[in-house]
Amino acid sequence: MEWKAFNPRFCVVVIELPGVIHVTRNRFYKVQTTRSWDYLGLSSTSLSNLLNKSKMGNGVIIGLLDTGIWPELEVFNDENLGPIPSRWRGVCESGEHFDGAKACNRKLIGARYFISGLEAEYGQPYNTSENDDYMSPRDSSGHGTHTSSIAGGSFVANASYDGLGLGTVRGGAPGAYLAMYKVCWRLYGGVCADADVLKAFDEAINDGVDVLSVSLAADIPLYSEVDHRGSIPIGSFHAVAKGITVVCAAGNAGPRAETVQNTAPWILTVAASTVDRSFPTPITLGNNHTIIVSNKTLTGQRKWLDRIRTNSYKYRFQGQAMFTGEDTVSAALVYPEVSDLMPPRNCESLSSNDDWMAGKIVLCFASDYNQSLLNDAILSVKAAGGLGVIVSRSPSNYYPYAMNFPCLQVTYETGTQILYYIRSTSNPQVRLSPSRTHIGKPVSTNVAYFSSRGPSSNVPAILKPDIAAPGVQILAAIPPFDETTTGAFAFLSGTSMATPHVSGIVALLKSLYPDWSPAAIKSAIITTGLTSHQSGGPIFAEGEPPKLADPFDFGGGIVNPNSAADPGLVYDMNTENYVHYLCAMGYNNSDISQLTEHPVVCPSKQPSILDVNLPSMTIPNLKKPTILTRTVTNVGPVNSKYKAIVEFASGINVAVRPETLIFSSRTKTISFSVMISSAHNVNAGYYFGSLTWTDGVHVVRSPISVRTEVGESFF
Repeated sequence: MEWKAFNPRFCVVVIELPGVIHVTRNRFYKVQTTRSWDYLGLSSTSLSNLLNKSKMGNGVIIGLLDTGIWPELEVFNDENLGPIPSRWRGVCESGEHFDGAKACNRKLIGARYFISGLEAEYGQPYNTSENDDYMSPRDSSGHGTHTSSIAGGSFVANASYDGLGLGTVRGGAPGAYLAMYKVCWRLYGGVCADADVLKAFDEAINDGVDVLSVSLAADIPLYSEVDHRGSIPIGSFHAVAKGITVVCAAGNAGPRAETVQNTAPWILTVAASTVDRSFPTPITLGNNHTIIVSNKTLTGQRKWLDRIRTNSYKYRFQGQAMFTGEDTVSAALVYPEVSDLMPPRNCESLSSNDDWMAGKIVLCFASDYNQSLLNDAILSVKAAGGLGVIVSRSPSNYYPYAMNFPCLQVTYETGTQILYYIRSTSNPQVRLSPSRTHIGKPVSTNVAYFSSRGPSSNVPAILKPDIAAPGVQILAAIPPFDETTTGAFAFLSGTSMATPHVSGIVALLKSLYPDWSPAAIKSAIITTGLTSHQSGGPIFAEGEPPKLADPFDFGGGIVNPNSAADPGLVYDMNTENYVHYLCAMGYNNSDISQLTEHPVVCPSKQPSILDVNLPSMTIPNLKKPTILTRTVTNVGPVNSKYKAIVEFASGINVAVRPETLIFSSRTKTISFSVMISSAHNVNAGYYFGSLTWTDGVHVVRSPISVRTEVGESFF
């Protein structure tokens, strides 16, 4: 599912990694474990983690701007929830197939829909029948239902995708309340009008939400924060000014640089990462327990073929898939060979008219990372009567397909070995066995291939994204095919799925620390992020080729909620600090005043954007030794002593003054300076490092990104 805009004024929803997701009714199995929340250290069985310390987010209201919600699902039940907070001023708005008096409860406490902006731009009423939608808060696409259940869904046992990922589904803050603001509609594949998004922000603020989860993002190029066409930066500014933390998706335009979206410094911008779960699927070559190899072997294949000949059993590989059920699929294995004078038949070139695929399993090689074209190719194999497909593609960008059709993904290396077999036997055969769920080692954590990357294209001095969270193959609720059921689940991927993970964590922190500002919560999350795998290994960023992850991939790292609950120090900010940023950007007083809704006069000397009190430091054009200032607030033990630790690549020098911070009952806030200089004498790319304050217990890490600029830059 992919959302597109038909007008530049529209805010485009960036949804899952484009892919066809098949959904089945829930089947019941023996309960095992869930993954993303346990993976993040928020198991419901632990009494000492943030989940239980915060009473599962009790009393916090999470608002979502999305595609709507399917309220009847079991994941939105209100069992064991207390009364709706008296401060709540929202409503449950009735509409098409949505009775407000029945749809809401003590879990889903509010639901609204906004479409006047879309209809005004479209020039005619929105036809819900033609677009398979509802003129109400009801969700028809599944996106809003999925994100809502991730952020604050209730416990539902025995949830799975047809047996895969079996466990108990729940949201990050199952004790929190939810409110849905439907702003996205299925016109031309899916659009959200700026006017509707901005109106939803205003209503959510007035309704009394504590957290706003916004899995939407605009296309590049981005509008400035004071441009009226940018509804998310404007609406989020008003929300943050009222003490509401706004969490937004970084976008799905990775792994290209400068594609990160939602870059305003008051927004908590979320990248997507994987979890330590995979779905290995056996591929067995051969027939009747023997691989039959012809006498005509190709140079370079002989060693591999000789190894096959010495075995009397089937040769096996592992692919990745979501091939469910109990039955295997066995058939002839084919590859679309063509003359060397013709272009190769890659996966994307397959057509439903290729009748040679009927009754066979097809091996193909993907030529490029174009998920939409690849999806079409897989469906073409099915339409042509094929029994399955093995897709060979780069190991840095493949995720299992969730469709009721055997579609396995393998690396180019494995695909090449399978092709050797096809070319070396007169009757190639293959058997595909059902997938299984694997959790833990050796599966590692990576920044997802599709996750948008920094630096920010409009404000490179502000590090984005801020943090990464699980966003690949996340199992959560979706609208059911059968409207009589109360449970349906699907795996979806995207920064849209990562965003509500962080929104749920923000709700837990807000419940534990109701007086913390959005900036303090954001700081706690960024400075405690994990920059290495839980087992001690490094975190990689998927790409061409994969590389070690850096701040432009995941900001402060992978979100670490239990450490965020005890950060030690925070870099706090308020509206005055954000006005400092707006003045530093050179916006005129009139535009800033319009955004802040009160008169603003910037100082005659333009302030430095490098001094915005963020928990990160980025210098995009270091020409001479530069001093940055920061202020930290102690939220840990009253009497504390922190020492500075600097880590940086050779050639970049970082000096911190003072090197020691001493807090007491009288001294809760301390400012310090950081001088950064470079020994490089040529223009270069970014170098990365960090400044960490530690008292021996707390580790408060700020990522630093520096690019040296000597003279005129020619790129």
